[in-house]
Amino acid sequence: MPGNVPTSLTLLLRVFLPFAFAYFLSYIFRGVNAVIFPYLERDIGITAADLGLLTAAFFLFFAGCQPILGVLLDRYGPRRVQIGLLILAATGSALFGLSNSLGELVVARMLIGLGFAGGLMAAIKAFTLWYPPHRWGVITGFHMTAGGVGSMAATLPIQWSLSVLSWQGLFFWLAGICLLSAALLFFIVPNHDATSSKGSLREQFRVTRIVLTDSFYWRIQPLLSIQQLAFIGCISLWIGPWLRDVGGVTDTAARADIQLWTTAVMTLGFASSGIVASLFRHIGISPFASAGVTSLLFTLDCGWLAFAPPSNPLVPWLLFGFLGALPIQYMPLMVSAFPPGYAGRVSTSSNLLVFSVIFAGQWAIGKVVDQWPRTATGYSPDGYTWAFGALFILQLACLAWLVLSRGRPMAAPLAAAAD
Repeated sequence: MPGNVPTSLTLLLRVFLPFAFAYFLSYIFRGVNAVIFPYLERDIGITAADLGLLTAAFFLFFAGCQPILGVLLDRYGPRRVQIGLLILAATGSALFGLSNSLGELVVARMLIGLGFAGGLMAAIKAFTLWYPPHRWGVITGFHMTAGGVGSMAATLPIQWSLSVLSWQGLFFWLAGICLLSAALLFFIVPNHDATSSKGSLREQFRVTRIVLTDSFYWRIQPLLSIQQLAFIGCISLWIGPWLRDVGGVTDTAARADIQLWTTAVMTLGFASSGIVASLFRHIGISPFASAGVTSLLFTLDCGWLAFAPPSNPLVPWLLFGFLGALPIQYMPLMVSAFPPGYAGRVSTSSNLLVFSVIFAGQWAIGKVVDQWPRTATGYSPDGYTWAFGALFILQLACLAWLVLSRGRPMAAPLAAAAD
């Protein structure tokens, strides 16, 4: 560890917190549309399909830049890359506040997504530079928790801010906070004098091609992608319209309250995911199998929301938030199943697929919901039944593929766990 970062407290203040704050902001932007959608319907006249496209636009550049993000982080370091990306996010946020049409909103949202494309990967790169290896897992878990807190901030606090600001003014303020985050990284995070890998784009794509043709990767990736579509798609948008149109929660403050509790238990799920896996391990269930169990439980909860929504929607959404955070265990399993030198490119290859699916799926959900005539208060409940039902069926199919596939990891330690 570099001598100019001598203590854990210094690492916390000068490395962890600046990167965690940027990740916190990323989740605010991911989830804000679930609160502001009535204002966009009123002022811009967008439909459900438009709303899905607009929310999904965040993930377009987010996904598209993943193949080269690892190279940039290795070549220029996480500090410089994240500063540049946050400036793009600030620009996109300001443009969002200035937008008067769907097209302008989509372009602004894509810039915001590009600006936060390195929120997790830049932090992981920084942690590998400054923290000893035995602490990487714990620190990454805490970093994910910062994202969960950002999702909480995108609910009731955002709803409250709209009582004193217009939605346009909100995005101007968020642009300023993005610039503040970039300044914190510039002035607080120390430089690292370690020699970084200078992997070329050709090498990046060569390893990416190896990953994308691996059978074990394709054993996990379909389920991971569809469940992240369901989880992130609902947390970042569809929970709000669903509560209004299916759950009967017409009061905006009450909707924001349920969203707040859902993201709170999601944060708890992120923080406790490692503990849950450890508990499974103590009763003889491997990490691979325990991830499958939590994935099945999450799938069943999605089916509950699709086909038998209760009169009190709080309970299924609390389960949704907690259970949806747990199958992220598949990501470290996938990374560990490849040679150590592949780790960054395995993560970015997975992100490329996950966020491409989220981009297309968010828009598709909106198109399905739009197939039924609008009601007096919003969209038809039948549209949600078909859209959420499709997600449920796709998850069942991917679970079946996970069980039936014979793909094995390259790395020997996980071979038994994948049986």
